[in-house]
Amino acid sequence: MFHWLEKNPFFFSVGVFIVIAFAGLIEILPNFAEASRPVQGLKPYTVLELAGKEVYKKDNCMSCHSQMIRPFKSETDRYGQYSLSGEYAYDRPFLWGSKRTGPDLHRVGNYRTTDWHETHMFEPTAVVPSSIMPAYKHHFTNIADIETAYAEAFTVKAVFNTPYDVEGGVKLGTWEEAQKMALAEAKLITADMKNKNVKDAVESGKIPEIVALIAYLNRLK
Repeated sequence: MFHWLEKNPFFFSVGVFIVIAFAGLIEILPNFAEASRPVQGLKPYTVLELAGKEVYKKDNCMSCHSQMIRPFKSETDRYGQYSLSGEYAYDRPFLWGSKRTGPDLHRVGNYRTTDWHETHMFEPTAVVPSSIMPAYKHHFTNIADIETAYAEAFTVKAVFNTPYDVEGGVKLGTWEEAQKMALAEAKLITADMKNKNVKDAVESGKIPEIVALIAYLNRLK
């Protein structure tokens, strides 16, 4: 048989391709599957964080900011540890971005505070004088859509088996329970904020978009 293959270059090439492709799959697929599993300690997004992610998408923040730190020294020196595929296990969709008008945000929760984000979103040049980013003052008056965020969490739990309501993870519970948890999380964030109108809104049971967005940005570590 091998003599026959040697005399037929086309079939010999096809045979070599099949052998190499099979060996490659055996080598690559297990590592790919392992790398795509959630990194140790990763938890699903809370409902408030999901609401903030929706604000991030709604205002198209990914058009100017990436969330993908590449494994180069110039990247890690500026932004921190390079991104791992398992860190995106609960992201649907991924918000990697493709352009950096502004800095990468994948580790922004490690070096920016709630107070900084509040000032920056209200008036970017107050903290970055050379910034060309527009002000997002409407985030301080618009109310975050917590109900849709809860529906998203409930959906990914049911469809993708995202581990909500497991011991040591993120509790989702009923809609009423989720509302209370989102409000409690919002109050922890507004404790570090200065805007009185935002604080009053949360105390009255409403969560402005800025609070949800900060919850999301603080999550990025």
